[in-house]
Amino acid sequence: MALTETKVIDQITVTENGTVLYREATRILKDGDQIAQTYHRTSLTPAQDLTGQPANVVAICNAAWTAECIAAYQAAQAAAAQQGV
Repeated sequence: MALTETKVIDQITVTENGTVLYREATRILKDGDQIAQTYHRTSLTPAQDLTGQPANVVAICNAAWTAECIAAYQAAQAAAAQQGV
């Protein structure tokens, strides 16, 4: 009986405001058959530091976070802060 654990990014989503959401699945396998699975979700906002993030997530962020996207996100955050939201 061999137990192994694998981790894989199984879902990446970009929202309308440029936030990148990704899900990492941790799978426990017994002799090659999956017996358990857990998820960890992470969100990244435009222009956030990507140090330590998985390469495929960084590639999506770099594609989605255009200068216009970052400026619009920062403007929306500033407007929300002024309104006290």
